[in-house]
Amino acid sequence: TGYALEKKVAKSKVGEKVGLPCCHEIPSSDSLHNYRVYWQKNTTEVVLAYAEGKKISNHERYENRTEMDIRNLTLWISPVEILDNGSYQCVVQHLRFPQNPVVVCDEPVTLFVTADFSKPNITAEVSANSCESTEMVVRCSSYGGFPKARISGTCNNVSVVWNASWVSESSFSPYNVTGELWLNVTKDIRITCSIEYNGFAKTNSLLLRKTNDCIVPTVSPTYNVITASSIIIIIFLLALTLAARYLLRHGKCSSFFKKQSLTA
Repeated sequence: TGYALEKKVAKSKVGEKVGLPCCHEIPSSDSLHNYRVYWQKNTTEVVLAYAEGKKISNHERYENRTEMDIRNLTLWISPVEILDNGSYQCVVQHLRFPQNPVVVCDEPVTLFVTADFSKPNITAEVSANSCESTEMVVRCSSYGGFPKARISGTCNNVSVVWNASWVSESSFSPYNVTGELWLNVTKDIRITCSIEYNGFAKTNSLLLRKTNDCIVPTVSPTYNVITASSIIIIIFLLALTLAARYLLRHGKCSSFFKKQSLTA
């Protein structure tokens, strides 16, 4: 249930019950029958009206949603709707002389209606990647709230400015809000997004991690030494094999020629 925070201001959330205070209270020695009371909105439409103790008018949009206290003349509205947001006026006339009623008071009271936004949803999309940094598009969105919200945030506790956009069917309809950030992420960071409206706030955060560290696998020195040694050994063995074949073939030829010479 909402109540007036000051004499001329009241706050309430959608779906709750709120009381708008009037500027006059009927003394216990007097009666509502001696008064005419008008509750108006924006000074043009009569929300509720009483004359000589009887209800004489009730706006169709407020049908079954309003009642008035017969002593302090407080206007109760339940359940509150976004369209109830605005300025109201309590006009009280005394009917001591019915032909010439006296205006006892005529003062406005403003009702601020709030509809809660959803908890902010934060998403991140990688747009480019390199060894040094990761470029990301970060979006924060919230919906279904009233009035128009302000979006703010931090990046590792440093304030950031969101590129914000709002969508609403009318000035008295719920708002959807979306904020966008382009970030060059060189290390892990925490993004916080806050939606602020009518003294209320909804906050959420998301940890963004740098996605590519470009770690190139290296070959161990031991492996390099073993590989080089193996190649040298293979080459050496191949050389020995060729040399042995050459020497063996050359030795047979020499023996043959020597035998031929001796026979001659």
